[in-house]
Amino acid sequence: AVPADSLRGQWLLSVVQPADCGPACERQLYVQRQLREMLGKERARVDKLWLIPDDGTPREKVLEAVGQKGVEVNVLHVPADRLAAWLRPAPGKALSDHFYVVDPMGRWMLRAPADPDPKKFKADLDKLLKASAGWDKPGR
Repeated sequence: AVPADSLRGQWLLSVVQPADCGPACERQLYVQRQLREMLGKERARVDKLWLIPDDGTPREKVLEAVGQKGVEVNVLHVPADRLAAWLRPAPGKALSDHFYVVDPMGRWMLRAPADPDPKKFKADLDKLLKASAGWDKPGR
């Protein structure tokens, strides 16, 4: 168990995918990594988060990929009902059909498709990070 407050203080680029991470999940985790790296010097203000809404265990290969030093992803099991109360997918979509950007206070601020246009999504992230530059600092 991880207290919710332990995630505060950092922007979170989040995905919701089951533990049985198939090709679409792996692709989304790869895009998540690339999006964070595209932020350049601002990437220290953004952590990657994989929220798993089931009790399964991710495959070792996937855990190794998301646990590489310097590009780690925080992997957390969260009950599906709690995720549904916190994050909202677009009408007709599932939680796993999006990226969610959560602000340092724990509120989700932005939702994007699971396969976004990287330049447009980066521009949105840049705007959020620029707007919060006065009060948000890198690291937790």
